[in-house]
Amino acid sequence: MGKRRKAREIILKTLFQMDVGKCDLEESLQYALGRVQNPKIVDYAGSVVRTTCENLPEIDRVISEKSKNWRLARIAHVDKNILRMAVCEILYREDIPASVTINEAVELSKIYGTEDSGKFINGILGSLAETKEEEV
Repeated sequence: MGKRRKAREIILKTLFQMDVGKCDLEESLQYALGRVQNPKIVDYAGSVVRTTCENLPEIDRVISEKSKNWRLARIAHVDKNILRMAVCEILYREDIPASVTINEAVELSKIYGTEDSGKFINGILGSLAETKEEEV
C-alpha cells in the first residue's frame, strides 16, 4: 500500500471518529495513526485532517450542493467523511490532480462503504471537478 493511500485511510478513520464519536481532533488523529512512524504519512494525514476541520462548513456546503436530493444528514457517515477528505484535497491541495483524488476516494469507498458508495462518491466528486475546471 502506498504512503498516500495509508494516509487517506488514517484521515478517513480520524474524520469518522470525530464525526460519529464527537472526539477531539488530536486524540482521534493519534489513535488513527497508531504506530505509524513514517513522517510523510503522519504529516500528510495531519495536514488534510486539520485543513478539513478548518474548512468544514465550506466543505459540507459543497457536498450538499453537489449531492442533489440528499441532505448531508442522510449521507452515510463513511461516505460523508470520504467526501469531506476528497473535497478538501480537490479544493485546498494543488499538488494532487482531482482525478487521483476521485480514484482514491472511490477505492476507499469499495473497502469501507456500501455497494453503491463508489458510484455516489464518484458522481459528487466528478461534478465538483468539472465545476473547478470551468472556473480555471
